[in-house]
Amino acid sequence: MKITGPIRALGAMSGTSLDGIDAAVLVTDGERIVDFGPSDYREYSTPERAALRRALGRWPEDDVAEAAAIILKGHDVLLSGFESVDLIGFHGQTLAHDPQGRGTHQVGDGADLAERLGVPVVWDFRSADVRLGGQGAPLAPFYHFALAKWMKATAPLAFLNLGGVGNLTWIDPACDRPEAPGALLAFDTGPANALLDDALMARTGQARDEDGAWAARGTIDDDIVAAFLEHGYFYKIPPKSLDRDTFRTLAEAVTSLGDADAAATLTAATALSVAAALEFCPAPPETVWVCGGGRHNPTMMRMIEASIPVRLRPVEEAGLDGDMLEAQAFAHLAVRVARGLPTSCEGTTGVRAAVSGGTLSRPSGQAARPRAAVR
Repeated sequence: MKITGPIRALGAMSGTSLDGIDAAVLVTDGERIVDFGPSDYREYSTPERAALRRALGRWPEDDVAEAAAIILKGHDVLLSGFESVDLIGFHGQTLAHDPQGRGTHQVGDGADLAERLGVPVVWDFRSADVRLGGQGAPLAPFYHFALAKWMKATAPLAFLNLGGVGNLTWIDPACDRPEAPGALLAFDTGPANALLDDALMARTGQARDEDGAWAARGTIDDDIVAAFLEHGYFYKIPPKSLDRDTFRTLAEAVTSLGDADAAATLTAATALSVAAALEFCPAPPETVWVCGGGRHNPTMMRMIEASIPVRLRPVEEAGLDGDMLEAQAFAHLAVRVARGLPTSCEGTTGVRAAVSGGTLSRPSGQAARPRAAVR
């Protein structure tokens, strides 16, 4: 696929929080961000979310047909509402992640989606990185690097994504390429919203701690948080990555607490895991820019801010949409894959050499709906 300039790419992301699908258009050549296009969101229904939860931890040889159908249908419905796009970046849904063992598993058939939508689709972004010894995650850092350039940053900065799992990207904007030595350091920080959401769903039937209200009126169990921070993951040198269920012992530890105290303790664990992560940065970032659903939780944001020695700001203060950064990232990465540019490197996933991950699937027929010509 020959790309000689910026194109309209559509990225889609269904994260570990299992709340729904984000989709966003980005105008990019895979290096520069030229413009931000429209975006949309499709929330999973309660039965869909329950089915996806049942599939967590399953591998390709397991029965994942129900989850795969939900992911394909949901993306088909959402993405078909976008017009005039040249390329789609389709992440799918991560069900299991064990890069040092069985690998990584994202359900969702990009070739099928390309046929349905009549647009080329880049998918299976993580497998090549894992095959070459990388963690396969996080993958947004190359987009974060492009954002730092778009922001005209001059000092080191960091992006913190508070999704189901938290992840941090440290950036030196003085570097000219994301794969350059020292340009990026990225890794998962610990749990963000996943365990908190799971606990509240099980206890109260609520999908999340809306406005951080439960945690705000609870008391933190310091002993549980201290035991959580002794987990071996926090002593590993990054790059490193997590599965959604790595910290199940933390979820089990709060079962004896009341609802508000459990929420406060889980939120504090997230905050202190972010503080621990910042200790690995090559230099203190001037600002930590926050995206993902956790930034809507004022209690979580206050706890993080009180735990770290640098400025914490939602990405909206930089003119960005913090709900759509990951979807935009997969639009950006799709263009990089189509151009043969790297999507991960040693500093982001620990892979031995910079690698361009992802599979490009083209539709066999003409576009099923109007779109711009693929360059």
